[in-house]
Amino acid sequence: MATYKKKGYKSRSKDFNSSVKDSTTAEVFETLDVSASRTEMIVSKYQNYIIGIVGLSVIIVLGYLGYENFILQPKTEEANNELFTAQNYFNKALNDSENKDSLFLLSLNGGEGKYGFLDIINNYSGTDAANLSYYSAGIAYFNLNDFEKSIDFLKNFKSDDEILNALAKGVIGDSFAELNQLNDALDSYKLAVNSSSNKFSSPKFLLKAGNIATLLGKKSEALNYYKKIKEDFPKSPESILIDIQIGKNSLKN
Repeated sequence: MATYKKKGYKSRSKDFNSSVKDSTTAEVFETLDVSASRTEMIVSKYQNYIIGIVGLSVIIVLGYLGYENFILQPKTEEANNELFTAQNYFNKALNDSENKDSLFLLSLNGGEGKYGFLDIINNYSGTDAANLSYYSAGIAYFNLNDFEKSIDFLKNFKSDDEILNALAKGVIGDSFAELNQLNDALDSYKLAVNSSSNKFSSPKFLLKAGNIATLLGKKSEALNYYKKIKEDFPKSPESILIDIQIGKNSLKN
């Protein structure tokens, strides 16, 4: 688990051009014959050893296939079935401000005889459902104002999806900001920005990075973030008042 400072709350092909230069058909076959002879000698000398290695390889392959077919695949299907209910509670919480706390808790701890995100993480380690549960649990804890747990779970989430990866790192930044750990928040926003360049998440985290940098007195750094919004995302909502932020950070102290 991560450690935190005292609260201040308030994410060939190589094309080989093979050619045989100045080789006759006889020379080619002679080379093949020599190679074959050497192979036969090696097999003869180490026959028992090679048989043992081949046998072990077969056992490993069969064992892996057995694991895939009889353990991992059923485990994955079970995890996905359990995830459906937890994710349903989570989605409802995002759209129900009145009951969101109870719904987020149900998504974490389960309901209707089904697992929640925490159970899925503990019981289906290594599955995609468990990985996604780290993300959803982190977001749920953030909405429940448990920022330390939010950071812990989101740090365990791994994804090749650029936007999800950026969002996870961005919410880690939000959690650090809520804990008044502004340097850590700024570092996380930088990671979020560097994780993906898209019009959805990038301007949001650039603005947050700029605002935190301003609070830390890093005006030139903040100015770079604001200018990037203006230049790269001029049609984003974050760009509407960006000239004001640029002006503030351009003023001499």
